[in-house]
Parts: sequence; C-alpha cells; structure tokens
Amino acid sequence: MFVDNIRIFAKAGKGGNGLASFRREKFIPRGGPDGGDGGNGGDVILEVASGCNDLRSFFYDPKLIATSGRDGMHVRKHGRNGKTMVGRVPLGTIIYRSNASSMHEATFLEREGDGIVLEQIADLTTPGERFMLCKGGMGGRGNWHFKTATNRTPSEFEYGTECEEGVFFFELRRIADAGLVGYPNAGKSTLLGAISAASPKVASYPFTTLQPIVGVVEYPNFNRVVVADIPGIIEGASRNRGLGHEFLRHIMRCQVLLFVVDMSGMEHNPIEAIATLRAEISLYSDEMATRRWVIIANKMDDEAAEENLAMLRMRFPKIEIIPISAAEKTGIEGFKTRLQELIVAETAHNIHIAELKSVREAAELAAAEEAAAEEAAAELAAAEEAAAEEAAAELAAAEEAAAEEAAAELADDETQSEQDVVPS
Repeated sequence: MFVDNIRIFAKAGKGGNGLASFRREKFIPRGGPDGGDGGNGGDVILEVASGCNDLRSFFYDPKLIATSGRDGMHVRKHGRNGKTMVGRVPLGTIIYRSNASSMHEATFLEREGDGIVLEQIADLTTPGERFMLCKGGMGGRGNWHFKTATNRTPSEFEYGTECEEGVFFFELRRIADAGLVGYPNAGKSTLLGAISAASPKVASYPFTTLQPIVGVVEYPNFNRVVVADIPGIIEGASRNRGLGHEFLRHIMRCQVLLFVVDMSGMEHNPIEAIATLRAEISLYSDEMATRRWVIIANKMDDEAAEENLAMLRMRFPKIEIIPISAAEKTGIEGFKTRLQELIVAETAHNIHIAELKSVREAAELAAAEEAAAEEAAAELAAAEEAAAEEAAAELAAAEEAAAEEAAAELADDETQSEQDVVPS
C-alpha cells in the first residue's frame, strides 16, 4: 500500500501548573514559600527520515499527541516536562494547516460544509530536517517566585499555558530531477530499470506501475540524477479516468519532463499520444506545462519505428527527440549522457533565474525603502512647515494681543491722568 497524502490530528502537551505551598519542618517556624514550577508540555515535531518512503505510518494511526507537563511539587521541585512526540515523514513532504479544529469538523467541512481551507506551512526537502508542528505549553511558576520584602508568604502561582493543536494535511511530492511521463505500456518502467538500479515491475499489460518509483542514475564522475516514474496517464485523466492525476504531484519538482512514447504505434499513434499527454499536463498545472520537455522515442527496435520517428520529427521540429530501445538497451548510454547535460543546464538556468529574482526583489525593496524615506521626509517637512506656520500665527496673535493690551493700558493711564488734573 502506497500512501502519499493523509490527514492527521496533532496536539502538543499542556504546561503543568505551578504550586502554592509553604515549607513545614520541625524547628523551622517560618519556612517560607516553596512551591515548585510546572513542567513544560511536550512538542510535536516532524523529522525527515531517510528510511521512510511514504506516509503509510499515519494511515492506521492518524494522530500525533505529546504528553503534558506535570504540576510543580513541594520543596521547589520542578514538575516533569512532557515527552516530545516525533513523527517520521519522507523527504519531499509538504505540510498544510487546515481551518478545522478536529477530525470530525474536517470531515464535515469536506462533505457537507464550505470546504477545507489549507495553508502551506512547511516544505521538508532536506534529509534530517526537523519542523515543529505544534508547540507545547509553558509550565507555570510556583509561589516562591512571588516572594518580596513586603510579601513574605505569597499565595500566588501561575497556571500552565495551553498547547497548540489542529488538523494538518501531509502531501508527499517526490524529489526528482527528471520525470517519466507516458501512456501505460510505453516502456517507462523498463527504461527506469535500464538506466538505474531500480527494479520496477514490468509486464505486458497496462497500469503495471501503480505507485511512483524513483531511480538514481549514477555517473563515473560521482554525479547522479534522480528520475521519477509515475503510473501511466491516459486521455481524460483530468476527469479521473484511469488513475487520474493522482500521482502527477510527484513530478511537480522535476526540472525536465521526459515524455516516453511507444514508437511501434501498436496501441497509440505517437503524435497523438504526445498531444494528449501535453494537454493533460496543462490541465493539471499551467506552471508545469512551461517546463523543459524532451521526447523519448522508445521501442525503436520495431519495424514501424523509423517511419513513425520521421513523422514525429516533422510534427515537433523544435523539440529534442531521443530514440532508444529500453528493452534492447540501445541508445541508453547516449540518453544517460544527454540527461546529465539537460539537468546541468536546467540547474544553471534555475540558479540564474533565482539570482535575477533575488536582485529584482532587492531592487524593489530598495525602491520601496527609498519611496518610504521620501514620503517620511515629505511628511516631516510638511509637519515642520505646519508647526512653523502655527507658531508664527500664535506669535503674531500674542504680539497683537500684547499691543492691544498695551494700548488699552495707555488709554486708561491717559484717562486717569485727565481725571487727576484739577481745574484752576
């Protein structure tokens, strides 16, 4: 059984409560407070494990629950911390947080509600990488922390804090450099077995491959290329025909898409097969349809293969076509060499694009900071100008009021002087 997506419930441990107690011993009449602190709750952590290939371990037990911290004890004894729960996930797992608080609510929202809202919170792409899914609560402080010079017998203590919990969705996307895409019986599994040490099941009936398989192509210069083989795609996969688009997520990380076609033409016309596969890829992801792609013309040992190859070159003159025979191992070494060149070129191109993106983002950030600085300077200048105008207006008003007051006092003095003059 292969499981590449699962829904789980995760809950960290609560923090233990602090204790309010006092030291009671013989010959010690005033022992003072001695309540200990509560223990911290355990965390829920996800770890990328090298020996883990899928999410099967969560299928029968879809929960990760850490233990809570113990309460504080007498004589300032610290409560025991909760045990951390570590979940092992395969490389390439994407973590989503849902808006549901319980598994029951998640099921209701999926079936009868408005649907689940998912937020991507992690993409685990490094071996040994750890991600904290839920943080445990902090233990509360005991009453001995609250003793002061004026409060020698405090009864205060702290309760432990609550923990994080929620419903999460895990989705596995294989990490590969190149992905094999094609109809059932196109020879993808045979090709993967010919270029790597992988041993996929090979048989003469459709849908032999029912789950993604990853193979590693080794080179003499100690380089390697990871190739993913996904189950066959047929027309109407976007409408869930065959295995649908269930496994296309596993080539979302691929730099190059390798479209494997059966050049014998016994089951499908090669040109129509390529057109159908490209259409299904576009229906699944517009971004994936823009990636570099190459046609692998397989089964060239058939009598009709050369004629079909000529027609295929005429139909796709700008697309690189590599003729091989995986069963006879014809053209395999040349294909492996060309595959390494493609991956090296795409890696360099992606690095260049990432550098350009970083430069553009840095330029945009600098421009935004400059605009913000100019706006702040303009606002400061306007504020200073307004303050200066207001101060000038206040000064003018004060001077005018002082002048009026002085004039009034002068007039009063003159009137008083006239009244003081006695007529002769």
